[in-house]
Amino acid sequence: MLISKELNAAFNGEIGLELFASNQYLNIASYFDGAGLKKLAGMFVKQADEERVHAVKFVHYIDEVGGSVEIPAVPAPKHAFASVEEAVALALHWELEVTARVNAMMTLAVDQKDYAAQDFLRWFVTEQVEEVSTMENLLKVVRVAGERSLMMVEAYLVHNE
Repeated sequence: MLISKELNAAFNGEIGLELFASNQYLNIASYFDGAGLKKLAGMFVKQADEERVHAVKFVHYIDEVGGSVEIPAVPAPKHAFASVEEAVALALHWELEVTARVNAMMTLAVDQKDYAAQDFLRWFVTEQVEEVSTMENLLKVVRVAGERSLMMVEAYLVHNE
């Protein structure tokens, strides 16, 4: 086995959290779709797909290094939102949380001198910079547009495709 039990457990936990994120983003997409915000809905469906892909990357890595995949139970995501701003703020909060977890796993891999895990996690470190930036920018645009001018957010997303 090329992975420690501690790092294996952290990776398994991350699989569950990535799957949770996928479900959360699907709920956010559905909320946007119900509000007629098709571009926002599409963006969050894409985000949901990406989170599932992230979970699968962890599964494949654990399998490759002879670890044990143990996917934890996934809690139900939030399904009701008071506003578009609340939904996007939740997504940003989540991406910041993921970033902290990825950094903690990287610290563990460095401490254990697990160079393969460091190499694997480096992709996630870079990915999180993009994810946080995307959600921060989206939240800024939503706040500037306000709840009464959300079509401006839709237009913003069209121009950034």
